[in-house]
Amino acid sequence: MTMVMEKKSNWQEFEQVLKEGRINKLYHFTDRDNLESIIKNGGLYSWKDCEDKGIQIAKPGGSGTSRSLDQRDGLEYYARLSFVPDHPMMYVAMDDGRISNPVVLEIDIEAALWEDTLYADRNMTKNGANVGGTLDDLKAVHFGLFGGRRYFDMSEEAKMYYKAEVLVKHFIPLKYITNIGNFGIPIPAQPKMLQVKVPYTAQITRNTPTAFIFLVDQSISMSRSTTFRGENMTMAEAVARIVNNQINELVLRCVKMGETRHYYDIAVIGYGDDATYGWKGALEGRDFVSPEELKSHPYTKIITRKEVRTRKGVQVKEVEEVQWLEPVAAGKYTRANKAFTMARELLEKWMEEHHDKDCYPPTIINITDGEFNGIVNPRGVNMELADELKAMFTNDGNVLLWNIHITPGANKQILLPTDKSELDETDNKYAEWLYSMSSLLPSRYNDMVSGLRGETNSKRHVAMAMNTDMSTLIQLMDIGTPTNISKNQ
Repeated sequence: MTMVMEKKSNWQEFEQVLKEGRINKLYHFTDRDNLESIIKNGGLYSWKDCEDKGIQIAKPGGSGTSRSLDQRDGLEYYARLSFVPDHPMMYVAMDDGRISNPVVLEIDIEAALWEDTLYADRNMTKNGANVGGTLDDLKAVHFGLFGGRRYFDMSEEAKMYYKAEVLVKHFIPLKYITNIGNFGIPIPAQPKMLQVKVPYTAQITRNTPTAFIFLVDQSISMSRSTTFRGENMTMAEAVARIVNNQINELVLRCVKMGETRHYYDIAVIGYGDDATYGWKGALEGRDFVSPEELKSHPYTKIITRKEVRTRKGVQVKEVEEVQWLEPVAAGKYTRANKAFTMARELLEKWMEEHHDKDCYPPTIINITDGEFNGIVNPRGVNMELADELKAMFTNDGNVLLWNIHITPGANKQILLPTDKSELDETDNKYAEWLYSMSSLLPSRYNDMVSGLRGETNSKRHVAMAMNTDMSTLIQLMDIGTPTNISKNQ
């Protein structure tokens, strides 16, 4: 039986207002873990309807406070939609830990025309909010704010109106969630027969590639001395060698039957006072490059010392290694915000090109030796940018953001913690900062992480490390770059 949603008697006038405001769809953020329930139950219910029907929300986006305010205003039976895909409350829910892998559902604009639908010119529970279902209530929305500047760059007054909402009473049927089929979960004719699709399991093929972005701190502090494979060198040189080696490993994984296959795109961004793409030689100035381009255009080759397995066991020998980026340690500041911004812009283009494919999510690995600085409110700005990166997603899962802090000394390491309590021993606010900025890794990483930590744990780990030495950085890089490459594609 098809559910018919009654429209307002003068719905054409509402439609015209939306058209003039350049609104052609609505949005609702949730956690990927909630998709199974939404599909099984045939659509999206308000939180109170879920409560009344005994529907368990795996990861509720709203807090207890917001629910109390909904009830105070008699709005608990309304599902909340936004006019923008990057609703600020999504980032609040991420920072509070209520959701970890956000996805944005696209809702047919027709939901805004239904008989009982209401409109709020700001967060509906805020003082002074204009909430109602009339044409004038819809016209009170500040449509000119949508599609322009980023939320975080707006004035405080503009930010308030950017949070305008559409409130749909009780239920949004599945057929009105227009991108529900884009998360790798087959939609059956009978929702109760749903076959659950586990995220982060997509096969990497030439048609469904993934992407890797390496962010490398190149500030002056990276000139400090460290020891790597028995050699004394700057931290910048050690990190450059490790990143070059990992890139070479990724390239070698793509060599099949005499050809180098385009299984992923790779970018390197160095940052200090500014941020720039890190390739040297023929690839200089490029952003993403393919494995074939890397194999064909090495910048230089150097002789390094490396552990090699021989019949006599593991020995350190001199070997020739390919290099695409050079060590840099210059500049007074560590402006990671510039690198995060470049990564976001790069991934926005990549996501657009691959939005209809079941691609393994891109991975960003940030390597730094100190706190980010050089701007006003570096913690707030970098947290916002990190949240934006973590909120990006493919059909298979969310972007994975790693933050790895390295040190030349022998300080106590924090490696891929499962809980913030593991940071307590350090009493380090920067560790807490990196923890909050980093992705929650899917459980598929647990076996590799257990090998590093020397313990078995069923809990999921956060993609951050503190006080890492160079040998551990190599292990972390290997864990952070898994590839489910299809053997035949």
